[in-house]
Amino acid sequence: MIRISNIRMSIDEDIKNIEKYIIKKLKIKKEDILSYSIYKESIDARRKGKIDFIYTVDVKVDNEEMILKKIKDIDVRKSPDLEYKDVAMGDTNIKERPIVVGMGPAGLFAALVLAQRGYNPIVLERGLDVDRRSQDVSLFWSKGKLNKESNVQFGEGGAGTFSDGKLTTRIKDIRCRKVLDELVNAGAPDEILYSHKPHVGTDILKGVVKNIRNKIIELGGEVRFGCKVTDIIIEDSCVKGVIVNGCETIKSDIVIITIGHSARDTYEILYKRGVKIIQKPFAIGARIEHPQILINKSQYKEFYNHSRLGAADYRLIHHAQNKRTGYTFCMCPGGSVIASSSDENIVVTNGMSEHKRDKQNANSALLVNIVPEDFGSDHPLAGVYFQEKYEKLAFKLGGGNYFAPIQLVGDFIKGQESKSLGSVAPSYAPGVVLTDLRECLPEFVVETMKESIIQLDKKLNGFALHDAILTGVETRSSSPIRIVRDEGNFESVNIKGLYPGGEGAGYAGGIVSAAVDGIKIAESIIMKYHI
Repeated sequence: MIRISNIRMSIDEDIKNIEKYIIKKLKIKKEDILSYSIYKESIDARRKGKIDFIYTVDVKVDNEEMILKKIKDIDVRKSPDLEYKDVAMGDTNIKERPIVVGMGPAGLFAALVLAQRGYNPIVLERGLDVDRRSQDVSLFWSKGKLNKESNVQFGEGGAGTFSDGKLTTRIKDIRCRKVLDELVNAGAPDEILYSHKPHVGTDILKGVVKNIRNKIIELGGEVRFGCKVTDIIIEDSCVKGVIVNGCETIKSDIVIITIGHSARDTYEILYKRGVKIIQKPFAIGARIEHPQILINKSQYKEFYNHSRLGAADYRLIHHAQNKRTGYTFCMCPGGSVIASSSDENIVVTNGMSEHKRDKQNANSALLVNIVPEDFGSDHPLAGVYFQEKYEKLAFKLGGGNYFAPIQLVGDFIKGQESKSLGSVAPSYAPGVVLTDLRECLPEFVVETMKESIIQLDKKLNGFALHDAILTGVETRSSSPIRIVRDEGNFESVNIKGLYPGGEGAGYAGGIVSAAVDGIKIAESIIMKYHI
């Protein structure tokens, strides 16, 4: 196929006209086009009074080589081969079925690839299937009744199931395409294959993860919910299996540990069993919430309500005078701020959007970088304890019933407690308490956030809106630890057969990168073992 890049079309131009640009670029007739598909679509809103869509398309034609020789255009080239290639099996006979601990993106895709190659993995998830999990989450949001093993953090699909379902990633890896293809095969919209900023939305993602689970089972894998790994069996620096729910032993010398960034009790188990863990930087802050129409107008100007444009997003960063960095993360257009606690007596926030992104408010994490020097301890889990400190403070400040402490942005900048809401209605459930967020965040984080809000308003008009809402606290943007592994074979550096992966192990930063990490681990196992 031939790839044509940088096809620029006006926002008001019918997408069917893309054929006209193909014909012009390749200097061919309409009947010469056998087929074409959009590889990438992005929006250019940088010029005043004008918005364009930019397309990259792959075109199938006869006489492809002849056309490529004839066309001297940097935007025309042979399409790269994006087909995922199976790795060759190794020579070592496998003794027991591989165990996958955790069913977030890394665990799901590690299990899927192993199942596709006939390794019949056993997937152990401490939480529940997505349907029962959704009921537990709904009860928590409406009544404040927390299930410690079935919540926004734990259960089928991992924390990403209750999110915007963003599929953007900075990594350049051909496996990214396999991840997107598998998601589409499982029910995600085709547009994620070409959208510049693809997302699924929590409403669709729930069905997608269920379909991937069923595929794993259909291929010979086993998926078990409500199965919490309460110990790791290690002998002579080799993994030998796991203990489930304190009583059941499952033997295997291959254990993939993809537990997510909130499995703090499992971190403790790994640490006590001597698995090498080190501290890692992360970030904390709060969720900032604006009217979505404000973001649309700021980003799209007079085109803000155009039928071809959905809810606008943003990604902002500011390097503060105190050498800290304030930045937005996991922006959720037309979404909600959600209660994401996974343990008692803490408040944790996150953001979530459905596929249509049609809620009244936009929200994003506004975070400040935290480095190991801030922990005040060289203990490998000191970052976990740092997070817990501020989550407990937020719980107390919110009234001790999982209500979140909130503050108007204008009051936050002035350093005064908020007494009443303004024009923006907070979306967090089960409820909120107006207060002063200085009481549940480190002083340097508060000062960095203040400076950042003021400066980021210069980049996105309205970001410092007085009535905008800050909801505390956001602490789970990434894992505070790294389970150290050999990057050649993905095994723990000191426990043979233990394969740490995904966000919780400190090796990914989103749905796609975590899924790719899971695929890499599966490939490493396949290349070593033969079934």
